[in-house]
Amino acid sequence: MGKNKLVGSQTVISTRPVANGRCGKLVVCESLEDQTVDMSKNAANSMIKNIVFDFGQVLVHFDPSYMVGRYISEPNDAKLLEQVVFDRLYWDCLDAGTISDEKVIEACKQRLPERLWSAVSTIYYHWIYNIPEIEGMAALVRRIREIPNVRLFVLSNISLYLAEHADEIPILSLFDECVFSSVCGKVKPNREIFEYLCTKYNMLPCETVFVDDNASNIKGAQDYGIIGYLFDGDVAHLDSYLQYVLKNNAST
Repeated sequence: MGKNKLVGSQTVISTRPVANGRCGKLVVCESLEDQTVDMSKNAANSMIKNIVFDFGQVLVHFDPSYMVGRYISEPNDAKLLEQVVFDRLYWDCLDAGTISDEKVIEACKQRLPERLWSAVSTIYYHWIYNIPEIEGMAALVRRIREIPNVRLFVLSNISLYLAEHADEIPILSLFDECVFSSVCGKVKPNREIFEYLCTKYNMLPCETVFVDDNASNIKGAQDYGIIGYLFDGDVAHLDSYLQYVLKNNAST
């Protein structure tokens, strides 16, 4: 396979796979057209077989201001609750699966006036219902599902609370498998989580495209040999790219 676009609507970073199934030298080009003309004759023999999506800010909006604003109208209280409840001090541990929901809530309450304690629980236990889908993403995923020989995955740094309620998130039902950091005990952008994904589901990195909005996560995927696409919010552009790289699958 020749050049494979890695990022969104700006610069395109590409990889050329090498014989061991990993993706090799990074190549920088400036547009989708560069990618189109540079595809090699070997593309038909090295089809993309796996599309892996991040969850927050790729499939759904993760907006703490919105989550808090659903329940709190007073601006100062809302700002304080957002800062405390969604502090990365807790959420990095939640993503790693090293802290319980109860401990997070208790820690938050210790930093807030008692009058806001009930709001902490309300916001925390309802955030998973306040993550609206990014417009067009569900339709994009459904289109890919219709293409033969392609598997769809979610790979997300996310808490056990979301993982335990994944069946209540409609868009997740469109995927073959979901890998959540808190469940597997590995987090992006570390190499171990990409190795876990590929080993568990028998995936070759250079047959896999990973879509994420975080450049560090994309680099982690690239370092393991996976083709990365840095999502910039442009669903139509991502759709065009995926349809292009999957055209050989569609013709089989």
